[in-house]
Amino acid sequence: MLKAQDELTSDLMSKTIKLRLVEEADAEFILSLRLDERYNQHLSRVSNDIEQQRTWIRNYKKNETDGKEYYFIIERRDHTPCGTVRVYDLRSDSFCWGSWILNTAKTRYAAIETALLVYKFGFEKLGYQKSHFEVLRENEKVIAFHTKFGAKKIGEDSENYYFNFHRSAYHEKSSEFHHLLTQAQSC
Repeated sequence: MLKAQDELTSDLMSKTIKLRLVEEADAEFILSLRLDERYNQHLSRVSNDIEQQRTWIRNYKKNETDGKEYYFIIERRDHTPCGTVRVYDLRSDSFCWGSWILNTAKTRYAAIETALLVYKFGFEKLGYQKSHFEVLRENEKVIAFHTKFGAKKIGEDSENYYFNFHRSAYHEKSSEFHHLLTQAQSC
């Protein structure tokens, strides 16, 4: 199964970043992001317990092996970690993504490149036709990003806006941002 996972994620690389599957060794980095008030305003709370984080990752890796969900570390091309993103809630025709954090080590276009790589993974690697996700109403920057990127708001409640993003929109954005998908040899 490990070889299949490697093939599934081997080319999730853009001009300045790449996505790689999370490992237990990433627990300290993830915890540092999740506990940092600059990044955790719109995420569920976690305790400051490194062993609990490692256990959570171990359990997550089981779901990854079963093809149920995927947790990525976002890295600059020089291997400096700069964020996280998850793909989960895999349905018959749609996947969800979230837990998206980019820290100050991110590259200039890391947000666009991350979105393109997540969609590449969901649409090209996993074969889905659309993506669904929710964003807290108060998370105005992320709402603006997704709206500008072409996501369609399909609903709302008192806490969240709900969005869909279709495979055809991904192809349009891939063409528009082709220069960011070019796998340059250095940052």
